[in-house]
Amino acid sequence: MADVPKVAKAVTLGEAGRTGFRYLCALCGVGPDAVFTGPARNSLPLLLRVNSAVKKKIGIGFGIVVVLLGLALAAFLLKRQQLLEYALAQVKAKVERKYPAQLTLGPARFTDLNSVRINGVALVPTGRDTLLRASSIDASLSVRSLFAGRPVFSNLQIDNARLTARKTAATDNYSFLYRKKKTQPVAPRDTTKGTNYGLLLNDLLEAGFDNIPGEAAFKNFLVTYESPRHQVRIAMPGLTIEDGNITGQLSATIDSVSNNLGISGHVEAGDYELAAQVYGLNRQPVTLPYLQRRLNARVQFDTLRMSLDGKEFEDEQLTLRGSASATHFVLNQPKLAARDIVVKHGGINFVTKLGQASMALEKGTKVRLNRIEFYPTFSIRKLPVPQRVIGRKINGIRKRSDLLAGLQVSADITSAETPANDFFASLPEGMFEEVEGMQGEGTLTYSLHTALDMNQVDSLKFDSSLRGKNFRITRFGRENLNKLNEDFPYTAYNDKGDSIKTFLVGPSNKNFVPYDEVSRYLKSAIQTAEDPRFFTHKGFMEKAFVKSAIQNLKERRFARGGSTISMQLVKNVFLTRQKTVARKVEEMLIVWLIENTRLVSKERMFEVYLNIIEWGPKIYGVKDAARFYFDKQPANLNLSESLYLASIIPKPKFYRYSFDSYGNLRGSARYFYRLIADIMVERGMITPADRENMALGVALNGPARKYIVTARDTTRTAAADSSQFEPLNLIDLLGGNAAPDAGVNSNTPEEQPAVPPRP
Repeated sequence: MADVPKVAKAVTLGEAGRTGFRYLCALCGVGPDAVFTGPARNSLPLLLRVNSAVKKKIGIGFGIVVVLLGLALAAFLLKRQQLLEYALAQVKAKVERKYPAQLTLGPARFTDLNSVRINGVALVPTGRDTLLRASSIDASLSVRSLFAGRPVFSNLQIDNARLTARKTAATDNYSFLYRKKKTQPVAPRDTTKGTNYGLLLNDLLEAGFDNIPGEAAFKNFLVTYESPRHQVRIAMPGLTIEDGNITGQLSATIDSVSNNLGISGHVEAGDYELAAQVYGLNRQPVTLPYLQRRLNARVQFDTLRMSLDGKEFEDEQLTLRGSASATHFVLNQPKLAARDIVVKHGGINFVTKLGQASMALEKGTKVRLNRIEFYPTFSIRKLPVPQRVIGRKINGIRKRSDLLAGLQVSADITSAETPANDFFASLPEGMFEEVEGMQGEGTLTYSLHTALDMNQVDSLKFDSSLRGKNFRITRFGRENLNKLNEDFPYTAYNDKGDSIKTFLVGPSNKNFVPYDEVSRYLKSAIQTAEDPRFFTHKGFMEKAFVKSAIQNLKERRFARGGSTISMQLVKNVFLTRQKTVARKVEEMLIVWLIENTRLVSKERMFEVYLNIIEWGPKIYGVKDAARFYFDKQPANLNLSESLYLASIIPKPKFYRYSFDSYGNLRGSARYFYRLIADIMVERGMITPADRENMALGVALNGPARKYIVTARDTTRTAAADSSQFEPLNLIDLLGGNAAPDAGVNSNTPEEQPAVPPRP
């Protein structure tokens, strides 16, 4: 090492170090040989000895680089304003090429090296009111994109913005955002088959996601919407989007419904993916607007979570996958229930497809109701106008533009096998008041299949069943369903819900009539007219329900009932007179519980029914009825008298209208007599001789006689008989050897029916 020159500093270099050093030497105009001498040039590690001349050259090289960079920076600073104005002009041109609107951008300037502020922004649709106005916009601008002529803005911050959407009967100032320009080539679409909801929603989703900025912050942002029917005002004091994460708060007033909301979530705009939650601030519930005004319904929740996992649009059909769930979901609608319907935890994972006048929930959809899971499939479709069948007797539809014309609906729902206690605990609060708190053993499974084609209403299908496995009740809820087996107080109410009278049902009441002490004619007539399969079904007659539904659809009104004796009994004994969906659903559940656990025998159910039903104004029970109309004991009623009492059960307050002004039975009543009597003969309830000797009239010998209005003129004749007088509540008169209802409502070989009534 004696020949190595003196060194200012020694450095050990690898191959990368030597390569970098050569680049530095080349920049300074010196060669490696000027630095390395002797054996040190090729040795590893190398000893670098830098003399003062070399250091000087290196300093000059660095100085040149700094000067060049400074000159470039100075040139950029001098020209950047021009570049910015050019870039904004490009943005303006791009927006105005894409939309029929004018974009106005106010004075812009750099606030630091790559941050820009634009003072004043407005978007005005051609020939329409201003849609968007903002006092200032701050954004980061990519320098490289600025020089390339394709400016890229990020980290938007919009202050004091106003989005004002307006709609009149003729036009609006916002639909241009999702409508295709007329000059753009559009593939021809068939519009004769109805609205393509998939196409419409796909355009809306693309417009929405395409306009979501990657980075943004909104301060004091006000959104308003005005139309002939709705008024909307949404104030956002702060909303930020950072790396796709969304956080913010807002106050919304929509059609006089006000909410203070918090929003959080994540969005991937390019993939059409969204996960978000909306919740009420200060522990206040969120109330959905529009429904109160449109449907008289109040819908609330504490937290709503939503997700969209992407979309597929193929062959004019849109497929969406995602989920939605809510905590403490509340629904109040007077026709649904008298109280709030509350679901503590509910949600849906959906696979839905929308297309030409159609929508479907497909396989893979799952609905959660507290602890119960359902697996539904559902489809709804409107046929093209030329294919819609109309006709008063076919479906009750008179115009092809009718809402129900050409409608096709089908649904299949199956629940998971659910432990009984989980099932009862999951029932929505406010819908099942009398069974709240009920407990049981075993499992329960629900299934439903229904299909309706308004072109063929007679083909209506409906099959609903609740099946138990090793099921039994271990504790009753609020109502003791076993009380039907004991003496119990019964309160009769009128249609307004006012109590009329209260009396005991059972032997302790002197007016109570045991089953065996009621005329066999009366029992057979009531069973035939009201519930032909009472002693063999398990609470329901689906065929009767379907026939009633078909008639109601054709007549476009509730013209025919479908209640069995079991359902009528439960309604009268356990439930209120409120005509709500919730009461009907609870009625069906209680009927199922009584019939399928054999809490009460059929004979006892019929006995209670005969002793509590209304037979006229303030006339309750078969004993009062026999005395009021015929001054007889129930055991002594003949066939004609029994048929008369059976005929007035659907409308007991209108018993007087069974007679004409001459005291004779009207044609409708005589038709009822013959119809019911013929079926009774076919079923072996009466003999042909009984039928032949039956009088087509009755003599009212009781107090009811004085309420029948008669006339002195006997020259007029009574109305002719006709099938048009069939009683509206005469359901599914199954006679002869007709098979009983199939499915859950019929008894299987393992489950023997209760003892039928003795003739």
